[in-house]
Amino acid sequence: MRFGISTHLYHDHRLERGHLEQVAAAGFQSIELFALRSHFDYGDVAAIESLAGWLRETGLTLGSVHAPITDRMAGGRWSPAFSTGSTDQARRQAAVREAEAALAIARHIPYDVLVVHLGTPASKGSAADNNRGAALRSAEEICRAAEPLGVRVALEVIPNEISATGALVTMLERDLDAPRAGICMDFGHAHLAGDVADAVELAAEHLIATHVHDNHGKDDEHLVPYLGSIHWETVLVTMQKIGYDGTWLMELADGGSAAAVLEGARRARERFERTLTHA
Repeated sequence: MRFGISTHLYHDHRLERGHLEQVAAAGFQSIELFALRSHFDYGDVAAIESLAGWLRETGLTLGSVHAPITDRMAGGRWSPAFSTGSTDQARRQAAVREAEAALAIARHIPYDVLVVHLGTPASKGSAADNNRGAALRSAEEICRAAEPLGVRVALEVIPNEISATGALVTMLERDLDAPRAGICMDFGHAHLAGDVADAVELAAEHLIATHVHDNHGKDDEHLVPYLGSIHWETVLVTMQKIGYDGTWLMELADGGSAAAVLEGARRARERFERTLTHA
């Protein structure tokens, strides 16, 4: 079992070596880099080389990168979103270019998975941001760019019609010619849409990455597991049933104290380990 932390936890700040030290001290093995220019300049080779050094020094690995969804997030507010599903060709291509810039990190620090939003969360955009045909074209272009770098593309379950679990499965099985692509099961987002265990079973063999967080079924709170209303024991047993063997990547909100969140995440990880060991 491998457990990681997304640097989403620190997204209101410039990423620093001390952040990775905190993650390593809490017993996690890897990070997912939340590619947000106000948080980490993924187009700056010097910044990438610094990150490589921090990873070596802390013993962490870069398991995945979250493709850019906006330039800046602060206090829960986004600057204009990047939309891979936009009907505006210039906006769509801009989103793809940002994803390709994040992919280029793999030329300096190899990593396994690029997590991609198709479109935007329904609360962050309009119908024009979530066009299925546009999203499919973007997915095709990103997957082509990822292939020579050895990076797999994981389409994330997010709250919009084109990124519901069933919609992503249909795209992967019928429309997208990218055999190494798969799904990132975002448990919090799946919970907003219905039964999480059902979503896991539906994704099944396409599931190659996770975003682990909790909520109370109404808002995307990014809570530590067991602080919301997801029934984790059922979810974990279902994940074990489908044979998931990838990283359990916690994508958590700061909540006022990153250190306190990491301590909660450590305790949740231990509960996960007990459940998965004895299931």
